Amino acid sequence: MSKAIQLDGGEGGGQMLRTALSLAMITGQPFRMVRIRGKRQRPGLMRQHLTCVNAACAVSGGTADGAEIGSTELVFRAGKVRGGVYDFAIGTAGSTGLLFQTLLPALLLADASSTLRLSGGTHNPMAPPFEFLDRVFLPAIRRMGAVASIRLIESGFAPAGGG
Repeated sequence: MSKAIQLDGGEGGGQMLRTALSLAMITGQPFRMVRIRGKRQRPGLMRQHLTCVNAACAVSGGTADGAEIGSTELVFRAGKVRGGVYDFAIGTAGSTGLLFQTLLPALLLADASSTLRLSGGTHNPMAPPFEFLDRVFLPAIRRMGAVASIRLIESGFAPAGGG
């Protein structure tokens, strides 16, 4: 197994973690991130970040050391990404769109198709709302050859989520 890439998350937010998870699943390159969200008012993994980590582990058969609420350090090692039916509930209004964008690149490369059922926030400040994903993001990646669609069953808003 490759040596883990070292990442300093002190200057970034959750997007740094989500991007690292996506790239690790695609490349198989493990990473170690320290000072996760280090300069945020509440540093470390929040529930929505932990859901992304756990979801990445589930779809890739990967492992994550340090995957707990408040953790400021994480080591992630992806396995083989597998298509399938997956259910992930953020449990808060954390963005389902950001979770979707974390998993989609790897699942598009899987050996079988996938269905994701995500619950949480669908319309959040500072995150792509469902309509953006449906009308802008997905049409753009379809032009690149991706086969993907989404459906909104129920909207979820802060602070409870529920979508």
